[in-house]
Amino acid sequence: MPEIRLLLVDDHEIVRTGLSMLLESETDMKIIGQASNGVQALEMASELHPDVVIMDITLPDISGIEVTRRLKAQHPEIAVVALTIHEDQQYFFEMLQAGADGYVPKRAASDDLIKAIHAASNGEVYIYPSLAKVLVADFLNQSSDAKNEVSVNGITLREQEVLGMLAAGQSNEDIAVSLSISKHTVARHRENLMRKLGLHSRSELVKYAIRKGLIEP
Repeated sequence: MPEIRLLLVDDHEIVRTGLSMLLESETDMKIIGQASNGVQALEMASELHPDVVIMDITLPDISGIEVTRRLKAQHPEIAVVALTIHEDQQYFFEMLQAGADGYVPKRAASDDLIKAIHAASNGEVYIYPSLAKVLVADFLNQSSDAKNEVSVNGITLREQEVLGMLAAGQSNEDIAVSLSISKHTVARHRENLMRKLGLHSRSELVKYAIRKGLIEP
């Protein structure tokens, strides 16, 4: 199994030390660099080309949100997982809009961060469960105001519901139960969404939904 190469970005040395001890105990993860500010993070990302960057939001020079935006513009292949004390919606949505592939609060269990890193390295999006609920609720509130059966790019209201739930990280099985439809129907809606929108992954679905205002803070 190939190693996941990680860059840690946090201005507190004690946090970076703790993360290093935690993550290097995983057999498939390797810390290749540590940055204490945004400028250093961008320089090290360009030099080291990590698979995943663990990004704090509050940094002494540039916010982690802006660092993520610049990093994804320069190196879209590098995944970014936010690890932060901030759990309010503003930071959450702004980080996703910047291109983050995961969002985990620092109070979360270590397993949540491990899951987020694995998901991000595989091109998926991981959102901490309590925040995923915010994403789904906001999306469904947006959808409930719609008057017509067909919306953006010919997407039906049911497809919008599936899009919001997929973007929040729910599985086909979870969506099927929530909407009282079969897993095969969910899979068909997902295929239709990908085809209509020209998308290829859950990560792209999340970013599309936010960019088009289907999910808003």
